[in-house]
Amino acid sequence: MLTIFMSKFFKAMELIKPILWLGLVLPVSVFAQSTPQLAELVEQGRRIYMEGIDGSGNPLQGIRADNAKLVGAQAACVNCHKRSGMGSVEGDILIQPITGNYLFNPNKFQLATMDPRSGKKFNLTHAAYTEESLAVAISAGVNNSGRKMHLLMPNYPLDRGDMTALSAYLKELSKEWSPGVSKDAIRLATVITPEVEGERRKAFIDTLQKAVMQKNGNTSTSQNKKGRRHMISAAEMVLGTERTWILDVWELQGAPETWGTQLDEKYKAQPVFALLSGLTNTTWEPIHNFCENTHMLCWFPSAPLPPAAESFYSLYFTRGVNLEADVFSSYLTGNAKPKRVVQIRRDDSIAREAAKRLGTSLAAVGIVVEERVFKAGESISVQQVTSGLTSDDVTMFWLRRTDLMELGKFSLPIVNAAYFSAELAGGEQGIPTTWRNVAHLIYPYELPDKRQSNLTNFHAWHTMKKLPLIDEPLQAEAFFAVEFLTETLAEMLDNLYRDYLVERAENMLSRSESVKSEQQVRERLMWGKSGAITKQQGTSIYPHLGLGVDQHFASKGAYIVHYDKDGKLVAETDWIVP
Repeated sequence: MLTIFMSKFFKAMELIKPILWLGLVLPVSVFAQSTPQLAELVEQGRRIYMEGIDGSGNPLQGIRADNAKLVGAQAACVNCHKRSGMGSVEGDILIQPITGNYLFNPNKFQLATMDPRSGKKFNLTHAAYTEESLAVAISAGVNNSGRKMHLLMPNYPLDRGDMTALSAYLKELSKEWSPGVSKDAIRLATVITPEVEGERRKAFIDTLQKAVMQKNGNTSTSQNKKGRRHMISAAEMVLGTERTWILDVWELQGAPETWGTQLDEKYKAQPVFALLSGLTNTTWEPIHNFCENTHMLCWFPSAPLPPAAESFYSLYFTRGVNLEADVFSSYLTGNAKPKRVVQIRRDDSIAREAAKRLGTSLAAVGIVVEERVFKAGESISVQQVTSGLTSDDVTMFWLRRTDLMELGKFSLPIVNAAYFSAELAGGEQGIPTTWRNVAHLIYPYELPDKRQSNLTNFHAWHTMKKLPLIDEPLQAEAFFAVEFLTETLAEMLDNLYRDYLVERAENMLSRSESVKSEQQVRERLMWGKSGAITKQQGTSIYPHLGLGVDQHFASKGAYIVHYDKDGKLVAETDWIVP
């Protein structure tokens, strides 16, 4: 019946001739091409798929069933089918995978989780496409079962050469697992920069390694069939996609300009699938650039100043001190503007960038900004800090915990309010008790009462593992990075491609946080702990985590907080998203 239908279809097309180019789209076999020719074809197909540029260098043309015309980048396949080719979800529409494995390979069982938001939905099975039937689907909107495709799928008038090139690209797209993946294992690395002090370094490594160790203890593989101690999906069980993680610790040395070369050498010696978390007190830019250049995911590092440049392969909790500067600027300009803001900082790269960003923003609205800078090795002098200050001035301290400890030895400043960076202070515990009557923080974390509820599982795990809580924000971030990666990889099943990992994270984070927080509340109720339970918003130290397409900072705001008379941290503003 299908053969008869297709025969009639082509005869009808010849009679009405609405798209005379159809007869030109049937490609010659890609496999007949030599290696150089194939490489050229794949690149031509990539430009069609990713950029919306055809083989002649002209903007790609697409026409939907409602006669809407798409041109150029707007018509590019990547908009719906994504970089990985693994498809996406648009409302209630499931956009199917179109990689070569899913289109052309009839003998391999292919399964992808399509939509975790409304239960487990999977891609639809279909007969294998040929290059000819794929050409009909793309040019005329008729799939290889003879049915019209969804009206949102445009028809593309590709000529024979472009169709051949696109077919060649799809056959290579997400064809093999990304580097660092084997049948039973996924190799990961975490990066630590050299200036991180020993106590925080140890707390970070211990938290990360113990979380990975626990994950592996709950993983069943062909080599560890008794390992599973948690529920998995039916798809995971049938496909056997659980894998052990191997975590390498990449400790960098020397100046930041040498880090890129060190990372290249480490990766060449032992490729990894992704960078899991990471820790720095200074710039993260060389690591960020390494990830972008190698097309490897940088998965939620603890970095005070992530690069602001556009990226695809780097996911962060927040924009760090840049976010704090923007929140503080919004706060000051939205209230009674002070005449002068005095910024007190160390002469280091992070504080310098934060002060510059805030100063530029405030100067643009007529606020006088002054900086008082302490060089490396120079003692913090309260006389220099307070000299010439009046009660009308606003002070902003871009200082780390070690400097704040020195500051706490001196008397209170002559100001009504002193503002501190919670990012650099390591949270509210870093603020000297002698300054708390006037101290306010730009606070990107959840407020303490709600945060304790959100972090119930983290604290229980931390206690069970007998780990000292040295730096709650840092250790909670590392724990969350492992938990969310575990969940995301489980949803990916056997489709272990780096681009797809990014896409799944963008799709899953908000939903995952909502579902997991509700599940944790139910578990505590089940164990009779209802009296101590408050409603959770998530499972991290942040109140709101969410990503969307091309959104790579998961938390986007902060509070302004202060200490009450009992020393308790309270909010004086709502959540500010600048």
